[in-house]
Amino acid sequence: MSVVSAAAPLAGVRRPALDPGRAFVNPTFDYLVIGGGLSIVVLGALQSGAFPSLAQLLAKNLWFIVFVANSAHFAASTVRLYTKPGALRDFRFLALGLPFLAFAALAAAITAPSLLGRHLVSLYLTWSPYHYAAQAYGIAVLYCHRSSARWDATGRRLLRLSCLLPFLYTFFSLPGAGFSWLMPEAVRTQPAMAAAVTALAGILRVASFAAPVALFFRQQTGGRAALPLISLLAVVSNAIWLVPFGYQIPLVMITVTVFHGLQYLAIVMIVHVKERTRAGNVAAWRPAAAFYGACLVLAYLLFHLWPKAYVLAGFSYAQSYLLIVSVINVHHFIVDAYIWRLRRDPSYAAVAGSASP
Repeated sequence: MSVVSAAAPLAGVRRPALDPGRAFVNPTFDYLVIGGGLSIVVLGALQSGAFPSLAQLLAKNLWFIVFVANSAHFAASTVRLYTKPGALRDFRFLALGLPFLAFAALAAAITAPSLLGRHLVSLYLTWSPYHYAAQAYGIAVLYCHRSSARWDATGRRLLRLSCLLPFLYTFFSLPGAGFSWLMPEAVRTQPAMAAAVTALAGILRVASFAAPVALFFRQQTGGRAALPLISLLAVVSNAIWLVPFGYQIPLVMITVTVFHGLQYLAIVMIVHVKERTRAGNVAAWRPAAAFYGACLVLAYLLFHLWPKAYVLAGFSYAQSYLLIVSVINVHHFIVDAYIWRLRRDPSYAAVAGSASP
């Protein structure tokens, strides 16, 4: 989820020096799920190996966990697109044209996997960390604007940069994506170039954590709007997701995608429920259940039935699944880039200024 800006609510409210941020649901839920706090605890436990029973539990139930969180979150952007008021008017290409382009891209990639398919996968792997960074920025900005009207353009740019640094780290360090995908091997393997990229990745690794902390202290001075602690947590959580593990431990990285999905589902359902409850006298659980139910149905169609259709057509399941996941991701990234533009949608601004869903 990427966010450009939100409305400036509560201009006259005096905030504490250390601003915890105004929760959407309640502080515990917001900090653990939307801020990513629970992910840090779980990932630390998995990485340390101190709790083998946790790893066994996750591995045993991995299909179900991924389905209800990560797969559902991909479907959520599409469900949001088609349930968003005025979507067919405002996003005609996204709603009517982009699905056909996605089908065409998948057909081309699966027909010529060596020529086109590998580039589709590399595009997905390159774009995904940027999408994570954009979601972290969007969440951080939402909480900033819920707390203060005084965030200026410079502060937002520095916040965006802090969120983008982990993406830049993965761009230069992730095999098969980013720099290693776009730059010819003859150039990448030059000793001077390899040394420069290694040094740059090292700088970005440190900066991914130092920059948000520095921004936090910057905002504490000069009469600036304080960076809410939950915004700082969201940015640091994203850095933890993308930087330390290097995509080397499958269970850890799958767990990262699960928490990213939970974070997205929480925000999109809060927005959806707010819209529906403002439109009429309806209990909040009804639109929430309907929205999430639609996400589960669509996720099952996309991630479980669609690959089987290609198997029936004579393609291998592994290849079909990988390319379908890649095209679903790219579609998700494009849709998100448009449907979360808060500056152009006053309904999002209203949600940003509300204290609870």
